[in-house]
Amino acid sequence: MVRKFTKLKVIPLGGLNEIGKNMTAIEYKDEIIVIDCGLSFPEDEMLGIDIVIPDITYLLKNRDKVKGIFLTHGHEDHIGALPYVLKKLNVPVYGTKLTIGLVEVKLKEHKLNNVKLNRVKPKDKIKLNFMEVEFIKTTHSIPDACSIAIHTEIGTIFHTGDFKVDYTPIDEDVMDFHRIAELGKKGVLLMLADSTNVERAGYAMSERTVGSSLDEIFRNAKRRIVVATFASNIHRVQQIINAAYKYNRKVAVSGRSMVNVVNVAKDLGYLTLPEDILIDLNEINDYSHDELVIITTGSQGEPMSALSRMASSEHKKMEIEKGDLVVISATPIPGNEKTVSKVINQLFEKGAEVIYDDLADIHVSGHACQEELKLMHRLVKPKYFMPVHGEYRHLKQHAELAVSLGMPKENIFTVTTGCVVEFDRNSARLGGYVPSGNILVDGLGVGDVGNIVLRDRKHLSEDGLMVVVVTIAKENGKVIAGPDIISRGFVYVRESEDLIEKAKVVVREALTECENKQIREWAYLKNTIKDELKNYLYERTKRNPMILPIIMEV
Repeated sequence: MVRKFTKLKVIPLGGLNEIGKNMTAIEYKDEIIVIDCGLSFPEDEMLGIDIVIPDITYLLKNRDKVKGIFLTHGHEDHIGALPYVLKKLNVPVYGTKLTIGLVEVKLKEHKLNNVKLNRVKPKDKIKLNFMEVEFIKTTHSIPDACSIAIHTEIGTIFHTGDFKVDYTPIDEDVMDFHRIAELGKKGVLLMLADSTNVERAGYAMSERTVGSSLDEIFRNAKRRIVVATFASNIHRVQQIINAAYKYNRKVAVSGRSMVNVVNVAKDLGYLTLPEDILIDLNEINDYSHDELVIITTGSQGEPMSALSRMASSEHKKMEIEKGDLVVISATPIPGNEKTVSKVINQLFEKGAEVIYDDLADIHVSGHACQEELKLMHRLVKPKYFMPVHGEYRHLKQHAELAVSLGMPKENIFTVTTGCVVEFDRNSARLGGYVPSGNILVDGLGVGDVGNIVLRDRKHLSEDGLMVVVVTIAKENGKVIAGPDIISRGFVYVRESEDLIEKAKVVVREALTECENKQIREWAYLKNTIKDELKNYLYERTKRNPMILPIIMEV
C-alpha cells in the first residue's frame, strides 16, 4: 500500500507585486505558521489612508490551525501589521531579542498586553506537531535579522527574509553561511528569496563603508550636524554616535520612532553609548552649535516627520539655521523622490548645507544585489524557487536570474498574493487562490474604507462639493424655503455669485416642474436636482462637482 502524504501549502498573503506588507502562510496537515506580518504605506490614490495591512480572512477561517507568527526581523514592512492582526488572531509571536523588543513597543502603543511573545536566538528550533521552525542568522540593515527554515516530512522550505552578504558587519555577527550550506547539502524543497535589489549588479557595500564617509563629514563640519536616517537602522545610528564621540559632540534624538528604537536598542544592548553622550532635545540650547549632532527621522520626506517639520519651520524644539549641516543618510524609496526633493530644497533655502546620497557615500542598501543572490542560490540549491519581496519586475528578474543559474523554468513560481502553491515529495503545482488583498487603516478604522469611499474622496479632491438645501411643505410638497447652495472646493462663492444664483434658478425650476407633475418621492426629487444641476454646471464650468441635495420636510 502506497502511503499518501498531505500536500504542503505555501500561501503568500502579501509582499508580492509590491514593496512591503510581507506575510506568508505555510500550511501542513492541521498546522499553519505565518512568516512576518508587515504593513505598507498607501499609494497616492489612497487618499487619507494611514497604512495598508494584509487581508487575513484565510487565517481567521482557519484560526484553530494557526500555531504562531514567526518574524525574520524588526522592520515595519515585516512587523507593522502585528497590532491589527493580533486583535483578531491572538497567537504566539516568535522573534529574536531586538525584534520582540520593537514589537513590545508597538503592542504597548495599541494597549495589547495579553500577547504571548517568545524570544528566540539564531540556531533555535521551535517544534510543532508536524513542522519544525529554525531561525538562522543573516545580515541586514537591522541587527538580529534571521532567515527561517521550516522542516517537514515532505521537505524543507527556506525563507531568506531580507538579507545582504556583509562580511564586516558593525556588530561582527556574520551570516551563518555554514548552516545555510548544510541545509543545501541535505536538500531544500523550496526557497523563497528577497528580490528587492535584483536589478542591481554586483554586491551591496558593507555598512562599515558608511562609517568612513561619516567620519570625514564630521571632521570637516564647523557647525551643528543633523543626520536623518531610518529609525530602525541601528548600525547606522551606532556609527553616527561613534563619529560624534570622536569629535567631541553631544547627540540628541528627534522623532518618536527614532526615540523608541534608540531606547529599545540601548536597553537591550544593541547600541554602545559612551557615558553622557546622549542629551535631551530640550537641552540643545545649552550647547554651542559645534558641539551638537541631532539624529532624526524624515529621510523619506514624510510630511509629519521631524526633518520635514524642521525644514518647514514647524518643529517645536528646533529651527534649522544658516550654516547647519544636514546629512540625509538614506536613498529615497521608489515613489518618495518628490517629497525628499522638496525637503532638500527647503533646507537649502534656509541656508543649510545638505549632503544626500547623490553627493556622498552616506548610505548602503540592506538588500542583496545580484552576486549575493547568486551566492544564496548556490548555497541553498533548492529544487523549487519562489521570488518574494518585490514588485512584479523584481520577481520576474529574480526568476530569470535563477534560470541563468541552471534552474528549470517549470520549477520557478512567480505568483501573486493569495495564490496557493502545493508541494509533495516529487511535484509542485498551483492550487487555487485564497482571499487576499489590502485592508486600509484610516485613523481607528480598520477595513471600513473601501473602493467606494476612496472613489468619493478622489471625486471630492478633484472636483469639490456642492450642497443644495431645500425645505418643502409636508401637506402639498411646495417649496417653502430655498434652495440654498453651499460650495466647498468647487468655486469660491463670493467671487461666483452669478453662477450660484443661476444654479438656484435651475434647481427651483426643476422642483417647480416636479410640483406641477405632483411628484413628491424624495429619491426622484434628489435625482432631478442632481441631473439638472450637473448639466448646468458642466455647461458653464466643464467641471463635475459632487452634488449633495438635502430635502427637509416641515
